Amino acid sequence: MVFSRRGGLGAQDLLLSLLLLATWEVGSGQLHYSIPEEAKHGTFVGRIAQDLGLELAELVPRLFRVASKTHGDLLEVNLQNGILFVNSRIDREELCGRSAECSIHLEVIVDRPLQVFHVEVKVKDINDNPPVFRGREQIIFIPESRLLDSRFPIEGAADADIGVNALLAYTLSPSDYFSLDVQASDELSKSLWLELRKSLDREETPELRLLLTATDGGKPELQGTVELLITVLDVNDNAPLFDQAVYRVHLLETTANGTLVTTLNASDADEGVNGEVVFSFDSAISRDIQEKFKVDSSSGEIRLIDKLDYEETKSYEIQVKAVDKGSPPMSNHCKVLVKVLDVNDNAPELAVTSLYLPIREDAPLSTVIALITVSDRDSGANGQVTCSLMPHVPFKLVSTFKNYYSLVLDSALDRESLSVFELVVTARDGGSPSLWATASVSVEVADVNDNAPAFAQPEYTVFVKENNPPGCHIFTVSARDADAQENALVSYSLVERRVGERALSSYVSVHAESGKVYALQPLDHEELELLQFQVSACDAGVPPLGSNVTLQVFVLDENDNAPALLAPRVGGTSGAVSELVPRLVGAGHVVAKVRAVDADSGYNAWLSYELQPAAGGARMPFRVGLYTGEISTTRVLDEADLSRYRLLVLVKDHGEPALTATATVLVTLVESGQAPKASSRASVGVTGPEAALVDVNVYLIIAICAVSSLLVLTLLLYTALRCSAPPTEGACAPGKPTLVCSSAVGSWSNSQQRRQKVCSSEGPPKTDLMAFSPGLPPSLNPSERNEQPEANLELSGNVSPTFEFWL
Repeated sequence: MVFSRRGGLGAQDLLLSLLLLATWEVGSGQLHYSIPEEAKHGTFVGRIAQDLGLELAELVPRLFRVASKTHGDLLEVNLQNGILFVNSRIDREELCGRSAECSIHLEVIVDRPLQVFHVEVKVKDINDNPPVFRGREQIIFIPESRLLDSRFPIEGAADADIGVNALLAYTLSPSDYFSLDVQASDELSKSLWLELRKSLDREETPELRLLLTATDGGKPELQGTVELLITVLDVNDNAPLFDQAVYRVHLLETTANGTLVTTLNASDADEGVNGEVVFSFDSAISRDIQEKFKVDSSSGEIRLIDKLDYEETKSYEIQVKAVDKGSPPMSNHCKVLVKVLDVNDNAPELAVTSLYLPIREDAPLSTVIALITVSDRDSGANGQVTCSLMPHVPFKLVSTFKNYYSLVLDSALDRESLSVFELVVTARDGGSPSLWATASVSVEVADVNDNAPAFAQPEYTVFVKENNPPGCHIFTVSARDADAQENALVSYSLVERRVGERALSSYVSVHAESGKVYALQPLDHEELELLQFQVSACDAGVPPLGSNVTLQVFVLDENDNAPALLAPRVGGTSGAVSELVPRLVGAGHVVAKVRAVDADSGYNAWLSYELQPAAGGARMPFRVGLYTGEISTTRVLDEADLSRYRLLVLVKDHGEPALTATATVLVTLVESGQAPKASSRASVGVTGPEAALVDVNVYLIIAICAVSSLLVLTLLLYTALRCSAPPTEGACAPGKPTLVCSSAVGSWSNSQQRRQKVCSSEGPPKTDLMAFSPGLPPSLNPSERNEQPEANLELSGNVSPTFEFWL
């Protein structure tokens, strides 16, 4: 198929090309097709499935595929219709250079059962490369004294195409002085000469410009041009002459460096300096020749200066120039043709292509494991290669085509006996002495996925402080899989569920590879005390196997809530409580009570009350219960006391650091007859709790007995669990929680959450059951101790008491 430079295609040429593309033959298990280079993507090459006798419906189930050692992406097969088509650009010059024969060798493999076919697609040259000269201009110096019919060598063009497309014809622009002489040879490229037809006169015509055009033989024709700049010189009128136009030499590719290739002989009819000849390579000679050979400028000896390689270059065409020392100098050219002879200097090469590795231990016999291709760059017997395998059991080599072998299973496998086979494939050529090469093939026997990932224990307990930073690492789960390779590759994921109104994945996440569990947001003990969820471990086998583990995440409290004062009673102003107290009341009279709650738990919710000193350091006749918040008189009031007191009560929890709140109580002293209601109300405030204490004590005794029994059982269970559970880990995981026990003093936290927790100790029995109690402060006097039962039982508002169980 021939394409013009503009990409046009004649109708007759297209029909001829399609007929050529449809041509195929079957011989010795090989198909032959042909296709022109530069064919467009999708160009039809041949109905390969039909030509191989395969049904279209069998292509996919039988794993029909095409493989090529070096050019696998140039051609492709449509599995729907079985047509071989051009997949990417094919450039014959890039693929094969100037080789006359250019083919793409494909290997067609069909499994179930295994069949291997060989396809050769010949790439035909099209005229897509114009003739190219080395430069845009050639400068030629010609003395005016040269005789008619004198010839002057000029450089021709090169065409990357082959055959007719590279057959060049030269034309010279019309000139009265010169004509073009072209000499052709079967082995050498065309030699071009300018022949003088008219005597030159430098004074009349010092310079001539001619246009040399090279036209190839393709359809359509392509051309290249070069301008010949002829400078007419004086004086030296005889150029050196070689005794041979062509020197032919044969060298073995193992010829040592420094070996004499040939000696050039050129003579000059001039005398003196004009007859002295200097030899050199032509300026247009390739860099490869300059690296392989050198010429002695005076003797004309050409010597080898680098190693030859028959497989790389089979011949060298060297153009040598002889220049005399005249002024201006004159020159002549000759050619040295060096042919390289092959020796057995290349060992065979093996290429192993794995197809079915690792192989399952239950694979059937004759399963193809790998394809092995052998080659030898030498020629003749030096390039004939045979292949062998050691050891043979349980595999063997099957020859599918010349220099193509398949490694197949020859007997049953047992992974438990041996999981990896180390095979050695040896390729040996037919040279003398012969050369060989080996390739190691490691065949791994694969297991089946019959083991699920397993955790060390079915459940883990994790403790995390609240207000953790987002993305905090709290725990790491780890599962082990007894299988191998991907069957033992474990990935982790959450078992999604709802936690209240939100998804579990909004609270925690697990890293798929490491099993690290992260808290995605700060946890709030007041909102969520226990987060229980499952993590799934799944292997990468087919089909995959998995198992789950349960994580119980306990959120531990921190002191992040300050005490909150309950709303003042009716009559208060600006958040302050106003109380009317009759004068002349006795010591211990309850004036008012400050009520506060704390959303935290434990010590963080245990509140104490302090009365701030009055301005100026004046003593006030009032005090506040350390844990009750009751404001009472310290002495008998009399007429000398102020009529109005502003009391500032500081409410503080026992967290680290402690948080506080401030309550203001306005106490107004009135005459006894002016505040009967206030006195009545104060009286109720004193007797009410005392009556309630009597009723509650009975229930407390019953509760203590029940809790004591439950505590003993809980301690036994806890001891058993702690002995069997491994230590938890995580960047945010705290240590063991501190055991907090009841005491004779203390205060239940007025928490707005209802929790059921227990704390026990081995101390003497107490009259109260309390969540937390510190040691008695040194300043606690007996009167304050007597206030504790009331302090422990009285709760502000409608808040229920909180029993906390701590282990």
